[in-house]
Amino acid sequence: MSENFVSIFAGRATRDLGERIAKAYGAPLGKSSVVEFSDHEFQPIYEESIRGHHVFLVQSIVPPTDNMMELLLMIDAARRASAHKIIAVIPYFGWARQDRKDQPRVSIGSKLVANLLTAAGVDRIITLDLHADQIQGFFDIPVDALYASSLFIDHIQKMKEEDLLIAAPDIGGSKRASAYAKRLGCDLAICHKQRSRANVVDSMTLIGDVTDKNVILVDDIIDTAGTIVKAGQLIMDSGAKSVRAFATHAVCSGPAMERLDNSVFEEVIVTDSIPLPANASQKIKVVSTADLFAEVIKRVESYESISSLFK
Repeated sequence: MSENFVSIFAGRATRDLGERIAKAYGAPLGKSSVVEFSDHEFQPIYEESIRGHHVFLVQSIVPPTDNMMELLLMIDAARRASAHKIIAVIPYFGWARQDRKDQPRVSIGSKLVANLLTAAGVDRIITLDLHADQIQGFFDIPVDALYASSLFIDHIQKMKEEDLLIAAPDIGGSKRASAYAKRLGCDLAICHKQRSRANVVDSMTLIGDVTDKNVILVDDIIDTAGTIVKAGQLIMDSGAKSVRAFATHAVCSGPAMERLDNSVFEEVIVTDSIPLPANASQKIKVVSTADLFAEVIKRVESYESISSLFK
């Protein structure tokens, strides 16, 4: 299909990122609007024809849940407007931490989100650093799960730091950290945490030697920042020369910004998968995902390999 039949639209949650993706792709962002009613319902509208088009919808599933509902309505509207294919570009896939029944009588939120997207009529999903890889299996349609490591490793290499060491803030992130360490040819350390309840870390133990190392802590999500800040402090207390944090999704809820401001981190590197609030910590630096998503859109259209981007 000709590039003339590719249309890129963005929801309100990530419109700025959508504009940058469209620019990197080489096309204007499609014209759309949202009508809001007095009862707080809303209705997305495409202001141009998309009949027969490959429609790419850029929207992160971030709070409030209106953002997810907006994406579902955009998918439904595109299907009813006779779009040929509908591809949801979801930089941050919310509800991904609810990927299993970890206690009795709870929902599996990410599976429900997958069902809703599929029922709305989406044909393909493009997303970044899923919290749990098995979420791809919740879909019966293609899912392109991209990795921010392709952006972060390039940034780390440009720093040209000596005595580099990669660390994971918890056991769950050890696989990710190990991949970074292998790619960069450096050692690995892991912080083991114990929780009594969500968002509260009771204790943390360091596995590995960080003495006189410049440490890079890698994670997929910074939420309240409790885990990663505690891990950074533990690493510095254990003899590291410096510590930086690299995290894909800056959810940054509650006391996160204050904790990051008062942390031992020299800097905190995140992507633009989630827009930063006005009170963002001065330590945060943003790496753009626009070129990565634009390249993936091109490869989807030309049926080229996507996995080769990350080798």
